[in-house]
Amino acid sequence: MASGLESRPMKYVCVFCGGNSGCRAEYGNAARAFGVALATRGLGLVFGGSNKGLMGEVARGALSRGGTVIGVLPRVLIPTETPFPELADLRLVDSLAERKAIMLALSDACVALPGGYGTLDELFEAMTLTQLGIRALPGWMLNTCGYFDALGVFLDHASREGLIRPQHRALLPTVTDPEALADLLAASLR
Repeated sequence: MASGLESRPMKYVCVFCGGNSGCRAEYGNAARAFGVALATRGLGLVFGGSNKGLMGEVARGALSRGGTVIGVLPRVLIPTETPFPELADLRLVDSLAERKAIMLALSDACVALPGGYGTLDELFEAMTLTQLGIRALPGWMLNTCGYFDALGVFLDHASREGLIRPQHRALLPTVTDPEALADLLAASLR
């Protein structure tokens, strides 16, 4: 699927994360720091379009440094996920499936920050597309406060059990530091 941005020099990182803030201040701090780190490295942000929770924090961070940010928000969520008001590019769509498809089409890599079912659904679809060779979309998990430790253990278990091939398990590494992850993204997207 063409993104409509093929001639752009900027690379975009899709960030999947919670529309809630979670119970630790560190989650919001890391999301905001990651947004700042993307912007300062000249990487654009594609996110879920809400001004709430970790979604709002990553966008605030990027915008605070003049970053380019694209939000994609299903209309059905507007009563609960208020659209981020400062976005120059907010795309309202009709479904969660359309949101996910557009976010992935616009992006050159994806990162999961702490989140719930929606975050995991989006992340696993991106990794499935990469695993199947449909789309090469590098992925990472920003493992703030060990949030993704248990998921990493499960993925390792699935690999040991022969249900995820080792080369496919390697598609989804974790990084604990927002700055280090932004450096990895900047290097890999050159």
